[in-house]
Amino acid sequence: MRTVSLLPSTTEILFAIGAGDQVVGVTFECDHPQEARSRRIVSTTAIPEGLTPTEIDAFVTRAMHAGEDLYHLDAGALAELDADLVVTQDLCAVCAVDVGKVDDALAYLGCRAEVLTIDPHTIDEVLASITTLGEATGTRERADALVAGLRERLARVASVVAGQRMPRALVLEWTDPPFAPGHWVPEMVTAAGGVNALGVAGQKSERTTWDAVRDSAPDVIVAAPCGYHLDDATALAQKAIDDGRLPDGIPVWAVDANASFARPGPRLVDGVEALAGIFHPDVAQPSDPTMALRLR
Repeated sequence: MRTVSLLPSTTEILFAIGAGDQVVGVTFECDHPQEARSRRIVSTTAIPEGLTPTEIDAFVTRAMHAGEDLYHLDAGALAELDADLVVTQDLCAVCAVDVGKVDDALAYLGCRAEVLTIDPHTIDEVLASITTLGEATGTRERADALVAGLRERLARVASVVAGQRMPRALVLEWTDPPFAPGHWVPEMVTAAGGVNALGVAGQKSERTTWDAVRDSAPDVIVAAPCGYHLDDATALAQKAIDDGRLPDGIPVWAVDANASFARPGPRLVDGVEALAGIFHPDVAQPSDPTMALRLR
């Protein structure tokens, strides 16, 4: 089977369940595992390079209001790859090419690839998507084993943090302007033994205000800006501290959002384990310093 993955998360899943050899096309963001970088890139972004978070937000807002695409699908590459399966999403227009654009492109090209839409909103749905991809690629046994292992790790975290004081935790999915978390991230906070201060599990992340951030009375703040790895997340969190936007006296952490928070794949469990280390350092394993860094 020849598979094109239009999501970094599904690319990670496909390689994790032993279907990496089937992957022939990926997006410009597919950087894990490293082997994914050797595949043909079929999707790129319309967002110019070098923009600040404020400028990115303004660009995305304008494009969405104008009905413009944020991603470019290389129809020629898609045709040349002669895929049997194309994996895409209908979850977030800011995250990847949506299913409607893929369907239109395949119809225009006369391609008869199956289109599989992966749209998880919760941790359980993320785990179910692993099973779905295993079924679609003939790797169900590997997929089931992966899901079982991830559930065991989540259960282990739950056991470790059980009975501990649950800190109010604010996760920022964007820092300028601030966005409260949605989808699976509030669940991650709960799974790690915290109380989510802003945002609703299973719903979209929402633009908020710095007043609302302060009023949420967090015990700890975690900067997890979507699309950023640890170094850049650290710089953005430090800027928010230096600008006086974050409440004084509250611990602030930056995390590798791309690796373990923003992408709905197996590494979300790494993110839960990292949060447990942040919230409950006396009983949980310390957070991996390549994934989480305390700024104050």
